[in-house]
Amino acid sequence: MSGKRALNKTKWGQWDALAIASVVLLVLSVVLGGASRNHALRLALVELAALPLLVIAASRLINTKAWKDHGFALSLLGLIAAIPLVQLIPLPASVWTALPGRDQMTLALDLAGLQPGWGTLSLTPDLTWRAALALVAPLAMFMAVLAAPPKLTGRLVELCIAAAFVSVLLGAAQLASGSERLYPWETTSAGSITGFFANRNHLASLLLMTLPFAIIIGAASLRRRDANTLPLWFAAFFTGLVIIALAAIRSRSGIVLFVPVIICSLLAGWFASGRGRPAIALLGLVGVTGVALTVVLALALPPILARFGNQETAELRFERWPIVAEAAQTYLPLGSGLGSFDSVYRSVEPLAQLDSNFFNQAHNDYLETWLEAGWPGAGLIIAFLIWYGRRTWTAWRARPSQERHLQRAASIAVGVLILHSVGDYPLRTVTLAVILALCCGVLELASRPDRIPTRTRVPI
Repeated sequence: MSGKRALNKTKWGQWDALAIASVVLLVLSVVLGGASRNHALRLALVELAALPLLVIAASRLINTKAWKDHGFALSLLGLIAAIPLVQLIPLPASVWTALPGRDQMTLALDLAGLQPGWGTLSLTPDLTWRAALALVAPLAMFMAVLAAPPKLTGRLVELCIAAAFVSVLLGAAQLASGSERLYPWETTSAGSITGFFANRNHLASLLLMTLPFAIIIGAASLRRRDANTLPLWFAAFFTGLVIIALAAIRSRSGIVLFVPVIICSLLAGWFASGRGRPAIALLGLVGVTGVALTVVLALALPPILARFGNQETAELRFERWPIVAEAAQTYLPLGSGLGSFDSVYRSVEPLAQLDSNFFNQAHNDYLETWLEAGWPGAGLIIAFLIWYGRRTWTAWRARPSQERHLQRAASIAVGVLILHSVGDYPLRTVTLAVILALCCGVLELASRPDRIPTRTRVPI
């Protein structure tokens, strides 16, 4: 009997540690991880906070043997983490100098009268090492969700919604004051709404990722017998807030992605409410969305159209993508190394395009991965999309339950970053990378069978 009590005490201790470590990592990621550059010290703090969670989550998955239920996802995650580590393996000069795209490096050594020594596959091993360390936080969060009880997963989702809400409030204060003191990053220009981020587009992504969770949690409350509509009222308020915030942020990607996100979220909300005749409260949520859109169109349409009328930034991206693609061909099949984009692009940038614009990222994560990771990176992207399609299909076809509702919302949130990455680099920020890992963990749980109590089955 005493042994059983000790075992239960150990289990509860593990759950407590897992919850605390998960919350700490998520909070630090939001506060300290909103920029893609010039944040080495802050990123180091997030990475250190991820280490305890990584150990706790891994031990929990091993002890419960839950890792066997997620073999494909964990293998995919391991391969992603292995890419920068493989790129850092020391290679003799006869090997790395024979790799494609190393001609200029060997020529520079010859001109300097130096003999090539041991080197790595990566052209920038220091930046590749940083990329490897940056994967620790998302890796830990993904494993934590797989090891966590459903209640903890729901609390983490609610914390993400709260982070989005606070970020909007911070953005409103930034807009009202115009003071640079309210901007957490030096790379942000005063006058724009960025919240905890350095880039307005990334704040828009956070809002779009949390919107489906708020709507679905609110709609699911209609299925309970107590009929507490407070979550639905909050969902309506949050939806209106997101619409107004997107109009104020004036992120073109955020505005374009809002249409499919709100449609899918309302559809998933209808599923969560019971798939029957829409309740009056649910129709009220749709009405709030319509009213907020009407207000935005009436008051903020000219500035929004002005953003879409300014095609200079988009044209610069389109003009430089072929240059990036051509450079990527040079380093196939293994790529130039994670983090090497800036160095590689500077070496091939045409003189006619040299100007004051700083093209430090490809503004297309798929193209940048093609350059830095070559065929292995492209293969992992394809494998990830296959995993995403399978889990999304399972989540949307499953019977209603609290876990399934979150999984449908997670599928929409993951889809936001999949689409946003076509024209930007949202995953270069630790905040969005960690939240994406959380959503992927929730979606991966769709592989588990439904758990419906025999005494309290939910009517379909």
